[in-house]
Amino acid sequence: MDALNEQQLKRLKDHKYSATGSSLLEPYFQVYWRWLVELFPMWVAPNAITVLGLLINAITSLLLIMYCPTATETAPNWIYTINGVGLFIYQSLDAIDGKQARRTGSSTPLGELFDHGMDSVSTVLVALAFAIALKMGEHPWVMMFMCLTSYFTFYFGHWSAYVTGVLQFGMFDVTEVQMMTYLGFIATGYFGPAMWSTNVPIVNWSMQMVMAGVLAIGCFVTYIRFFKVILKGGCGQNGSTVANTSVVSPFMNISIVLGLACCIASQSKSQILQRNPVLYLFFIGIIAAKVTNRIIVAHMSKSELVVFDSSLIGPTILFFNQYFGSLFNEYFILVGCLVYSCVDLLRYMHMTYNQIADHLNVYIFSLEPRNKKS
Repeated sequence: MDALNEQQLKRLKDHKYSATGSSLLEPYFQVYWRWLVELFPMWVAPNAITVLGLLINAITSLLLIMYCPTATETAPNWIYTINGVGLFIYQSLDAIDGKQARRTGSSTPLGELFDHGMDSVSTVLVALAFAIALKMGEHPWVMMFMCLTSYFTFYFGHWSAYVTGVLQFGMFDVTEVQMMTYLGFIATGYFGPAMWSTNVPIVNWSMQMVMAGVLAIGCFVTYIRFFKVILKGGCGQNGSTVANTSVVSPFMNISIVLGLACCIASQSKSQILQRNPVLYLFFIGIIAAKVTNRIIVAHMSKSELVVFDSSLIGPTILFFNQYFGSLFNEYFILVGCLVYSCVDLLRYMHMTYNQIADHLNVYIFSLEPRNKKS
């Protein structure tokens, strides 16, 4: 079964990347990124740079997750440090893959989709890893708030692009957030995670809660900016989305995920969030990544975003297990649903990327020319 039909593939082939706005620090980072891309040989495929960055990010994040499965443990200081370094490397490679594509004349819609797809997974890993560094497992509901707002903010940016056809960046955006995060990791590596339990004078909050408050304010400001863009109307007929659908319809997709996540956590008799916050939020994050990938594909192929998807099977199983009195052990169901969700996301990415690569007659990880299709 194909992920995309022929009409979607034709529209996706005609898609052109469009973005507007620049953040405060991006112009300064651009000097470094332009220097960095020149170090890469011309035969290196942009997507290979993208996936290398994600692999480094994933390895460092998963190491921290292994040491701190409930986000209450203390890992060796070097683990936090390499997470900061790993995120900086990821940011650098993520910033130059598009430059490498333009440099080698290999820019395609597949590259844009691949880049954003890897970003959706990285968002989950970084949000979890930083919450672990803050030892937010001591406050599981605050940890859940931090992770869910990270997932939702990334989705919100692409919802805005689905409406307007343009990715829009603000004065304080992903570059600044990533910099604050890897500096936070490095500070944790130097001083130890106990630093986050220090009380801040005046507000009399721990640094953990101060960070959560800063995140809440930042997200609130970002949401207002995106809402203004969305409610102003889209680029489709009568102010609709790129697919000529309602500008508010994509809210349903992510709200189902977030609603199920909160419902399952609050109704769990086994305290699934409190006992397994990292596992549970990783599970929800993978589902959010799949939903985000689908809205990116819908934007690029100018297609209607269907609400129901195979990614919802996992949380639906957990929900009905609770509804019928927790017939089965929630922990084992959670592990099984996490495995299923990871396979479901990887399968969707594999099918979509390969189908698009075949349609565009290009390789995903190589700049070698493919034989002309007959």
